[in-house]
Amino acid sequence: MKTARHYDLVIAGAGMVGATLANALADSGMHIAIIEPQPAQMAWASDSVDLRVSAISLASQQIFEQLQVWSSMQTLGVSPFLNMCVWESGNIGSGGEIHFDSADIGMPQLGHIIENRVILAALLQRLQDHDNIELLCPVRLTSLQHYPDHVTVCIDDGRTLNTRLLVGADGGRSSVRQLAGIETRGWSYRQHAVVTVVETERPHQQTAWQHFMPGGPLAFLPLADGRSSIVWSATPTQAEQLLACDEATFHRQLGAAFDFRLGIINASLQRASFPLLLQHARDYVRQRIALIGDAAHTIHPLAGQGVNLGLLDAAALAEVILDSVSDQQDPGGQRSLRRYERWRKGDNLLTMAAMDGFKRLFGSPSEPLRWIRSNGLNLADSLPLIKQQLMYQAIGQKRDLPRIARSAY
Repeated sequence: MKTARHYDLVIAGAGMVGATLANALADSGMHIAIIEPQPAQMAWASDSVDLRVSAISLASQQIFEQLQVWSSMQTLGVSPFLNMCVWESGNIGSGGEIHFDSADIGMPQLGHIIENRVILAALLQRLQDHDNIELLCPVRLTSLQHYPDHVTVCIDDGRTLNTRLLVGADGGRSSVRQLAGIETRGWSYRQHAVVTVVETERPHQQTAWQHFMPGGPLAFLPLADGRSSIVWSATPTQAEQLLACDEATFHRQLGAAFDFRLGIINASLQRASFPLLLQHARDYVRQRIALIGDAAHTIHPLAGQGVNLGLLDAAALAEVILDSVSDQQDPGGQRSLRRYERWRKGDNLLTMAAMDGFKRLFGSPSEPLRWIRSNGLNLADSLPLIKQQLMYQAIGQKRDLPRIARSAY
């Protein structure tokens, strides 16, 4: 029987959220292991693009700057968006519409659209600068066992790890959450998100576009190379048709659904889809276990807030752990973990409720609701103070942010 290795912290999942947590604790002196089942992608063909992108808020950008990975992301390619345009289904000029401009709140931009592989490569590269962090990859967590002062984790290459704290950053199907017996609540939206990258007749104007339709929202997100990443929330039947149709048919349907705001669709990459659901863990913590990111909560992508919530989870948990170490307290003790849970659970629930409410409001075919939606968008567009508050929420400038997420603006 192999001797167990001992760690202060084991993180299950070396995705964007797990790697952010590890980097945030890199200078803590803690001995950290990260378990990841997928091989790391650190390089790719220059003419390729990741279908998975994230809308990174200014709060998340601040986290990356504090972790000294933002410059690497900029080198690999980020796309700032200065404006947002949101409109209700209907002919141009006849429905509700609202425009947001970063200049109206004195910000250089509202956020950035970044390929997920760019974010992850920068974070993983930074981890290599720290001798106290080990990336165990590709391996899977197979079991865990609680003890009063540690958790024992077994992985599928036969190794056993003992840790004072185990963090589940392993996604919506979290093995940590399941093995810890933490239940979830939620539901399927009976929608699939169809994603691809397109080239349009007119430039994207550094604008994030969102069109609300009865079947679901359609977003065009600006990429650094001039193309746009699309996320089209559709019924499963419609999504299947969109994946199966030929390129010319897809371009016509996509252009029409987008009201040809950027002209015709000239080209597109391969298409993919994934189901949409809302899921929330009943508990974020158990004895010497904490959940962050999608392991704790999954939301509809209509406002692109999922990854930003996860990054704030990582920053908040890192701050709680660092404070505990500084006070010579147990970072895996219930006092520390409950502080993290109280800090993040309320904010996450509020955001989830808001996104779910928007999805249901704009997805309803009711004519009275459609009238309310259209007039509400137009009214909000005419009220500068309301628009400013909406923008401050969207860019992540709110109270009670973790220290490394607080912007200098």
